[in-house]
Amino acid sequence: MSAPVINYLPVRPDWLALAPEAALEPDLPIVDAHHHLWSRPGWRFLMDDYKTELTASGHRIVASVFMQCQTGYDLALPPHLRPVGETAYIAAEAERLGPDEPALCAGIVGHADLGLGAAVEDVLLAHIEKGRGRFRGIRHITVWDADSSLMNPLSAGPPGLLGDARFREGFARLAPLGLSFDAWLFQPQIDELTALAQAFPETVIVLNHLGGILGAGAYRGRRDELFQDWARAIRDLARCPNVVAKVGGLGMRINGFGFDQGEQPPASALLAETWRPYVETAVEAFGPKRCMLESNTPVDRGSYACATGWNAFKRLTASLPDEDRSALFCDTARDIYRLETLADAHALHDRS
Repeated sequence: MSAPVINYLPVRPDWLALAPEAALEPDLPIVDAHHHLWSRPGWRFLMDDYKTELTASGHRIVASVFMQCQTGYDLALPPHLRPVGETAYIAAEAERLGPDEPALCAGIVGHADLGLGAAVEDVLLAHIEKGRGRFRGIRHITVWDADSSLMNPLSAGPPGLLGDARFREGFARLAPLGLSFDAWLFQPQIDELTALAQAFPETVIVLNHLGGILGAGAYRGRRDELFQDWARAIRDLARCPNVVAKVGGLGMRINGFGFDQGEQPPASALLAETWRPYVETAVEAFGPKRCMLESNTPVDRGSYACATGWNAFKRLTASLPDEDRSALFCDTARDIYRLETLADAHALHDRS
């Protein structure tokens, strides 16, 4: 695998192999609430690659949620409908899994341009049809910052999109169809998401990657100041009962933690120590039943191996009651994304 495109950290399998970790608590059931499958120039990570990674990790992933990433678009369709091809492709990949395998991609979150306004409903209905019972919501990425080096040109949005009248007209079509909204933005934009959540209290909103913690580019060297701003915004957002948080996505270049710069990959103890202020603040603000854990694979593999990331989460939550840990690792994602196949996955793994 060669270096990835755009602004992601390169995945270096040889480097990741320098510091392997055995899975802690390997029997703990996990729903991976956020991962991607894609084939991009110089970077292939599809279903078989994900399955290989999960097996090698030693952790018990019983189900997963696929997150849109511009995979398998149907270029034969009109531009606004092309993202439906991604949902169709992922649903087909999930259906070819064997009955004794984890329920991977049990939930699918696709993309639809909410800037279409009311007309986006046709796209949403097409996603629901092609998802074959797996489609759960959409993600319309709204990341924007004055420092353009932080943004992925494949998905950078204009400033203020969450408050745009036409965007909100499209957003209003989600709840009536039983669909959620996954929000990917940067930490200075969290207040904009809070305003959106307050305006649409019936729509379930899932905050991705703890709200886009920044520590690179124009934000480098400002960790303490930025943490205080982020923590205040997170607590304000958590007051909206329709919002839940994904805990993870902390191995990206924009985070600026520098995990990729060591001679060896970071150990899970170091990840846990570094992430603790963010994870504990979010879990305290939202509560475990409104938080879910994510691998953000393959993106975060630029900083650490899948097994190491899950070990870090297990270390961070070791002192919590079993009920809270079950919510974080499994139950919240199951409930929010309505993973009906999860019970079957549990039964299969319990017999193994």
